[in-house]
Amino acid sequence: MSKRCAWVKENEPLYVDYHDKEWGVPVYDDRKLFEMLCLEGAQAGLSWWTILQKREHYREAFDQFEAEKIVQYTEEKLESLLDDAGIVRNKLKIHSVVKNAHAFLRLQKEHGSFSTYIWSFVDSQPIVNHWATIKEVPVTTDISDRMSKQLKKDGFSFVGSTICYSFMQAVGMVNDHTLECICHPSHQTIRS
Repeated sequence: MSKRCAWVKENEPLYVDYHDKEWGVPVYDDRKLFEMLCLEGAQAGLSWWTILQKREHYREAFDQFEAEKIVQYTEEKLESLLDDAGIVRNKLKIHSVVKNAHAFLRLQKEHGSFSTYIWSFVDSQPIVNHWATIKEVPVTTDISDRMSKQLKKDGFSFVGSTICYSFMQAVGMVNDHTLECICHPSHQTIRS
């Protein structure tokens, strides 16, 4: 029987698909990186499963996470988001997406791409860990601490070290699939 990381809800196809095809797979697309950073921020205090189930609606509500559109949001738009049951209706989290869009666009301009900026925290190479069990997987690291501090300095919010580490895992900057998992690189599973 194929094994997956212990956190996966095996009876939920959406969760299995996310684990098998996305989590730990390197992402270099700026829009996708921005989306995942915003979604990880939305997760703060909640479960990833909650956000994953709402992800498609988040994409609709936030214009597919196109930062150029988000920075133009009016108070009316923000109020409508607060009434949107398809997302987490937390004023600070909703406003942080706009704040983060401004910071994201500034860094994109300064570094040529947000991808170049964010991947520099891991020297542009994914870190592949070799954890035997999920209990060994950290919730923060020195790198996520540095990333969090720098993102805050650069104008982002909802980017604490735990959020940053979850983001790093989600976008493949860190591969934390456990050794027994079918998606650990040692199993050479082809993931599309």
